[in-house]
Amino acid sequence: MTPQEIWNAYKQINPSIGDEIDAWAFGEEADLLTDLVLRGEKTATASAYDLYALEAESLPQEGTFDVILDSQNQAVCIVEITKVSVQPFNQVSAQHAFKEGEGDKSLAYWCQVHEDCFAEWLREAGLTFTPESKVVLEEFRKVYPL
Repeated sequence: MTPQEIWNAYKQINPSIGDEIDAWAFGEEADLLTDLVLRGEKTATASAYDLYALEAESLPQEGTFDVILDSQNQAVCIVEITKVSVQPFNQVSAQHAFKEGEGDKSLAYWCQVHEDCFAEWLREAGLTFTPESKVVLEEFRKVYPL
């Protein structure tokens, strides 16, 4: 299904979502992470704040809707963003790590995986990752399909 097709289907249920579609895939292991969303185990994600600033991209906003894509750029579901915050990497909570639903859901696992990922992405952008690097933390709920 394309992002437009899933958006049109959900718009029949919730016409207030408008016409602007924001569609994206999880950066690492898109299919695995999307499956966790579908099963209700993943209700949060994180991204490197500096990459938003570098690309002059707006931060995610609470109350907006996003189409989640798989590794083949096919639309899998729609989520509503319920909470957005920015904080240093080394201050991310165990509760947030658990909501991300990855691995054993521990903060230690979350830190290991995300430090590697953020360091690589920032290095590719000519930036340096530190434990104090800001991260954008998002929480969401799957709204379609139910």
